[in-house]
Amino acid sequence: MESSVGVRSEVEEERKPLLLQQPQNSYRNSNKSEGEEEEENSSSSHITIEQPEEEIIKPIISNDQNQRLVSLDVFRGLTIALMILVDDAGGAFPSINHSPWFGATLADFVMPFFLFGVGVSITFVFKRIHNKKTATEKVIIRTIKLFLLGLVLQGGYFHGRNHLTYGVDIERIRWLGVLQRIAIGYFVAAISEIWLVGNGLVDSAVSFVKKYIIQWMLAVLLCSLYVGLLYGLYVPDWEFKSLSTNSNSSVANYSSGNQMVNCNVRGSLAPPCNAVGLIDRILLGEKHLYQRPVYRRTKECSLNSPDYGSLPPNSPGWCLAPFDPEGILSSLMAAVTCFVGLYYGHIIVHVKNHTQRMLFWSASSLPILLTGYVLEVLGMPVSKPLYTLSYMCITAGASGLILTMIYYIVDVKKYRRLTLLLQWMGMNALIVYALAACELFPALIQGLYWRSPENNLVNGTESLLQMVFQSKRWGTLVFVLVEIVFWCLFAGYLHLRGIYVKL
Repeated sequence: MESSVGVRSEVEEERKPLLLQQPQNSYRNSNKSEGEEEEENSSSSHITIEQPEEEIIKPIISNDQNQRLVSLDVFRGLTIALMILVDDAGGAFPSINHSPWFGATLADFVMPFFLFGVGVSITFVFKRIHNKKTATEKVIIRTIKLFLLGLVLQGGYFHGRNHLTYGVDIERIRWLGVLQRIAIGYFVAAISEIWLVGNGLVDSAVSFVKKYIIQWMLAVLLCSLYVGLLYGLYVPDWEFKSLSTNSNSSVANYSSGNQMVNCNVRGSLAPPCNAVGLIDRILLGEKHLYQRPVYRRTKECSLNSPDYGSLPPNSPGWCLAPFDPEGILSSLMAAVTCFVGLYYGHIIVHVKNHTQRMLFWSASSLPILLTGYVLEVLGMPVSKPLYTLSYMCITAGASGLILTMIYYIVDVKKYRRLTLLLQWMGMNALIVYALAACELFPALIQGLYWRSPENNLVNGTESLLQMVFQSKRWGTLVFVLVEIVFWCLFAGYLHLRGIYVKL
């Protein structure tokens, strides 16, 4: 598949203007639509089912070489690897697990990395739009597919590792999750890329701003709407039905039945009384929210904080209340991370020189990162469950800096052997995510056991490594690292066979 964006030799690049002069017809009005190009590819011998977190990455190297943007594949593979690491080793190392409520750990950067990559890739997918209506229909269809896939994988039907059961009560199915949030971000960003980008040529910084100014205004509007609702909505007292008790705690007020949460506040960002949870309880219903929220690892709710543990004495009544970390309001804010990725993708499309690309990226990432820290100092805490504006800025700025570094190593200096495993994983991110991160494969393997369900290959391998290293924590870490390498090699095998699983 060819692209109008090329990367020439350094000498030629230095002679080119900062912003590439477009051909007589705008790149968004080419003779062949993006959908038509994808259909041609799908008719080839390769198996292609589109990846959930982003569309097919179009090549940015010269048309003769017909190569992909390798750094984005590596970035995506790194994101999947980090997800496996923090999910499977976070229990042994709580410091890399999700922050209980405020603050950010390694795990809290995974979701923004996904969304940032979605935004970058969308710019390549919709470089050429022959028919906006057709493109919109394709976006809607892919959004639905991705949302439904997330519903199947994370709605409660599959119970994951150490549970040889499956099935979910429809009355308690979880409507939102990681893939559903990615679907929402993809939809908002893709629709804006189709309808809100101007058709003018980009031959200067001013024309670049004019082309994308409406898109940026939408991102600012989403931020303003989020902040306004977060601090402006009044949260009344509310109650929930406690479905479980804590036998290890002496807390007398925990029993099956309705539990009252006292709020009557406005602008609270605490776990029980924030506007994010209020909107989800109203629109989704308490039964359809995540039933084991991360704030159960706070000091108020866990004797083993920052990990899960027994309820401490006199713990607040909201410790067993449901809360969805991928809620509606926070997902709208998360979509802004996709818009940041769009901007970085636009730089690739319009700026030809490697050095200038990295300069623009770095000059954008640092102010965004700094803005996040300034907002935190001014009183807006960093919170992944709420996806606060400060959290969005810090994680989006970090995403841009990491992509810049990977781009320099992989696409500029061509040091690709060091990142080959991550590149393979990034080219088949969907299948690895479903089998590994959603624990479909470990659960399948655990179905074959010796006499007792605990005696299976997965648990046996992990226990063996813990014995070898004489440490449960470090043995678990080595097991997870071996798991990551296994999935990289699995993705590499698919790549060598020309198999790319995408929606």
